[in-house]
Amino acid sequence: MYWLTEVVRGAAVSLQRRCRKSLLYWWPACLLTAGKLHWDVPMGCLETPNPAMISAAEYGETSWELSVQVDLREGEMESMKFKLRVKGDLHIGGLMLKLVEKIKAPQDWSDHALWWEQRKCWLLKTHWTLDKYGIQADAELRYTPQHKPLLLQLPNMKNIKMTVSFSSVVFKAVTEICQILNIRRSEELSLLRPPDDHKKKKKKDKNSHEDIWDIDLLSRGPGGSGPMYSKTMTATYDPENGMPMSATSLWFGENPLAESQPNLPPAELAKMYQPLSLTDKAVNNAGWLDSSRSLMEQDVQEDDKLLLRFKYNVFFDLNPKYDAVRITQLYEQARWSILLEEIDCTEEEMLMFASLQYHICKLTISSEPLDNSNEPEIDEVEAALSNLEVTLEGGHTDRILVNIFLVKHSTSWTKVPKRLTLKPYKEYWFVFKDTTISYFKNKEASHGEPIEQFHLRGCEVVPDVNVTDKKFGIKLLLPVADGMNEVYIRCDNETQYAKWKAACILASKGKTMAYSSYKSEVKNIQSFLQMKSLAPPPGQAAPDLEAMEMNAECFVSPRYAKKHKTKQLTARILEAHQNIARLSLTEAKMRFIQAWQSLPEFGINYYIVRFKGSRKDEILGISYNRLIRIDMSSGLPVTTWRFANMKQWNVNWEIRQVTIEFDQNVTIAFCCVSCDCKVVHEFIGGYIFLSTRSKDQNETLDEELFHKLTGGQE
Repeated sequence: MYWLTEVVRGAAVSLQRRCRKSLLYWWPACLLTAGKLHWDVPMGCLETPNPAMISAAEYGETSWELSVQVDLREGEMESMKFKLRVKGDLHIGGLMLKLVEKIKAPQDWSDHALWWEQRKCWLLKTHWTLDKYGIQADAELRYTPQHKPLLLQLPNMKNIKMTVSFSSVVFKAVTEICQILNIRRSEELSLLRPPDDHKKKKKKDKNSHEDIWDIDLLSRGPGGSGPMYSKTMTATYDPENGMPMSATSLWFGENPLAESQPNLPPAELAKMYQPLSLTDKAVNNAGWLDSSRSLMEQDVQEDDKLLLRFKYNVFFDLNPKYDAVRITQLYEQARWSILLEEIDCTEEEMLMFASLQYHICKLTISSEPLDNSNEPEIDEVEAALSNLEVTLEGGHTDRILVNIFLVKHSTSWTKVPKRLTLKPYKEYWFVFKDTTISYFKNKEASHGEPIEQFHLRGCEVVPDVNVTDKKFGIKLLLPVADGMNEVYIRCDNETQYAKWKAACILASKGKTMAYSSYKSEVKNIQSFLQMKSLAPPPGQAAPDLEAMEMNAECFVSPRYAKKHKTKQLTARILEAHQNIARLSLTEAKMRFIQAWQSLPEFGINYYIVRFKGSRKDEILGISYNRLIRIDMSSGLPVTTWRFANMKQWNVNWEIRQVTIEFDQNVTIAFCCVSCDCKVVHEFIGGYIFLSTRSKDQNETLDEELFHKLTGGQE
């Protein structure tokens, strides 16, 4: 309904009108003169003016009253509400100045900013005017601190309270959190909402006193300010390789976050344990916050609880000398994922993880404070040589690479369908050359054409090993146009397995066995196999069950603990422990992380989606290098697509559909059911962003590129 102006005493008074949809000011010029009506009113929904006692001159000045609520810091007076008369051309900085002058409270307002409640956005561009933001008289603004207390649960399940920026985007807020906690490579972490569990909430409300560590008190002290550690104690980095030039302990001293937490009693662990299906995991993974928006914009309130977790499972440049906290928190996240069965593992692997936990607990209790500065320095020449790829030219390279495996190996292989069959393995003659595997009927036939040849560049190497049963298999996932083919190779013994797997891993990265890291890769695989062996070393006496002062059930999942008696479990853990008893504390944590990374389901985040053209919901698994389409009823993978074959992807924000185009004209499209499509979009863009990292970046990140890849065009 349009409102007309009245002619009062021969003067026409123009009334201000507003259009809610366009959020712009409109001025109806409605004049009734000589019985003729003239108006210029745009389309929109106009509002009746408030019949307040305001002069016509004030109306002409286009001013109105704006309501602003002022939030004071904790422990001060209650919030106050003010009404300010403003005009549309007033900039945000001027509005804040006008507000502070009216408050008349002597305090530091530098951390305060304006928050628009209806639009859920910060007004941080102080040079913008009210008109440019679209702020009108019905807007409800809050003048509130940008930094507020937040409760964070660390990967080690320790709860800390710290002041966090609620106005910065989550990516930047996590960077600041990690700087305070002394965790390098903050881009690998993010914030996750706790899963909804109403039963646990009721129990906590009745009788629960969580142990909370207040970081602000430790860092600032009474009346102090600043991060947990002095800003002047900043690490200096080598311009060539981007590594800190001094050990973490030298410039920060001891950090309690670098200490492992003791294992919980079996009864406490059983309360936390909850079997998770793929659907449950998909629902929990929907809780990742949007890295391109602030906490307040995502309805996170003061003193809310969030989980700080490693989100992207590509742990770049893990160095025990500088990453004491990072390694410990990674170990803790891995440990809890094993104990709560968030990731599946075999019985042999569960005992291996249990023996490592026991060893780490034992060293943590008995060892002196960790001092990484005593670790041996790596000679510069040796470090340079370790990163140098040996480049061999001409036919001599081919001869070396062929001759490595020309000796008779009983390596055998078979292609198997996606479902298990009883088809036996058949023995062939294999030749590994450059980054390809060729197989022949026998050794004599190896001079001719192979039966088939596999190009391993870009493939995925998955171990299929059971040391106890003498099973040493390698599963190769070879990229093809419509997904990936599976090839199984079985080796006779540990030595053969270690050599072939090391060669496959290097070939998947486009490197040959002439690369300098081949020998070290073989040694790492052999030591890992030895660690998985549950049999004690030759000549080793049987373990004394009384020597284990801890409850063995603390180191395995509750479901597994029910399968075995305590004495039987203790004996098996102690037997496995004899193979790793000489590892140092840091080495044991690193071995645990490496074993965790070798699990088939490691690093896969699950989401419920519906593919275009399909009538049923399915599971989409997102890993650091591939997407997996999984049947929801059987849990078996249907198709796999690698990021390396991706040409482009985009999101239709109107229908919330993700479309991905791969090589060879393969295109997939899906809508997300268990989460917003922005979560999946950010995972894909985030992994592509992390693949661009290199050591010569001096640990500086291109934040603009991250937001371009993950932010979307909403």
